[in-house]
Amino acid sequence: MTMTGGCLCGAVRYTCESDPLLCVTCHCKNCQRQAGSALSVIVGVPEAAVQFEGELTTYNDTGDSGATVRRQFCGTCGSPVFTRVETPPGMMFIKAGTLDDTSILKPAFHCYAKSKQDWVDLGEIPSFETVPQGL
Repeated sequence: MTMTGGCLCGAVRYTCESDPLLCVTCHCKNCQRQAGSALSVIVGVPEAAVQFEGELTTYNDTGDSGATVRRQFCGTCGSPVFTRVETPPGMMFIKAGTLDDTSILKPAFHCYAKSKQDWVDLGEIPSFETVPQGL
């Protein structure tokens, strides 16, 4: 499968030559702040499968574990595009709203439900207080 996408202004474009490994919603406070919304929908893909053009700005955030979370966004329009984490190795996350075709998105679970907005209904998919073990 080939997924394509980019930022709001078009300065950053990417191609991913892989099926998604997983799709999740994250309700952590930092994802809420970066998205400017109640949650972030992210698609895990193999890092080696992603090619991009354009300039990304990186903000080095810190996750609950103390590990660095590299939040990458377009420096021109501010669109969050990628999130790169240390664990699991070799995986990165594409911000789902930047995909050209979002019809493939089917979140498998919610993470950081402990900090979800009170008005958000998590529906029928599983939810975890933080990140499920093994991810």
